[in-house]
Amino acid sequence: MSANSNVVTQDKQANSREANVATQDRQSEGSEMAMIPPVDVVEDPSGITLFADMPGVPKDKLNVKLEMDSLTIEGDVVLDTPQGMESSHVEVRMPRYRRTFSLSKELDKEKVQAEFKNGVLKLRIPKAEHVQPRKIEVKAA
Repeated sequence: MSANSNVVTQDKQANSREANVATQDRQSEGSEMAMIPPVDVVEDPSGITLFADMPGVPKDKLNVKLEMDSLTIEGDVVLDTPQGMESSHVEVRMPRYRRTFSLSKELDKEKVQAEFKNGVLKLRIPKAEHVQPRKIEVKAA
């Protein structure tokens, strides 16, 4: 994403990398704790693509919501322990990912496309037609 672009901005919950292994989700019932998934945002002339790493989340436990100008991605981690085995050490204490972004009015929220493969969520959000670059034909006078 270009430095001067305001196409997508992170929610306040993800501003400080080192302090954000977890965040308090105050919008859901029970004030549930959640991990913040790392997200790469790539902007090109026709839109943006977000790549969110959400390992351990199956497709049926993934939820992507778009409300007004707010995009929320969340998912529940499912770690299967083989039958008869017990974990001796667990590093994933919060079995949930959650992250919210504010989207610019430049984006066409009606044309969002989502793919989920190998724990990576890919969201493609095109820019609205009125803000996309276009070539203007010049006629000889």
